[in-house]
Amino acid sequence: MAITIADALLSLRPLPGLAVLMCGVAGSGKTTFAMALEDAGFLRLSIDEEVWRRHGQYGRDFSADDYPALLEPVRAWLQTQVGEAVRGGQAVVIDSSFWSRAHRDDFKAQVERAGGRWRLIYLHAQPELLQRRLAQRRETPDLRGAIPVDDAMLARFLRSFEPPLGEGETTVTVA
Repeated sequence: MAITIADALLSLRPLPGLAVLMCGVAGSGKTTFAMALEDAGFLRLSIDEEVWRRHGQYGRDFSADDYPALLEPVRAWLQTQVGEAVRGGQAVVIDSSFWSRAHRDDFKAQVERAGGRWRLIYLHAQPELLQRRLAQRRETPDLRGAIPVDDAMLARFLRSFEPPLGEGETTVTVA
């Protein structure tokens, strides 16, 4: 059963050791949702913003071909930060696409090993809405690490994305 964004936000409180994993395709609203949780007291960790902080803007300061090699150390950093935050009793929201079940399972296990609890929030949006949002994003310069996703890249993302099903997720309908 899917719920609204407002209901999902109301259901989340910054409890010690809680890690919220954001899941969804580019343009689904993960960063906006994560920023709302940050305003409510969660520590927000963003994989895109950390790549931006370390290496600059995608397509301007480094090429698409360089991205996978730049991303791997940031993923390792992110896992370390999540573990430290959870062990330290912080509530954390992880702003990443978590496009594969294996990636989600790795982070869930990391949270549990650190003594925390996780919530998986899946933002589900129709492709047409994603296209509109991503077209608007491309018009906005320097969005702190957001990748300018064109229609062809979105099509690739949609083909490779593994929607969570039966993973303890909360599905949020994005309209």
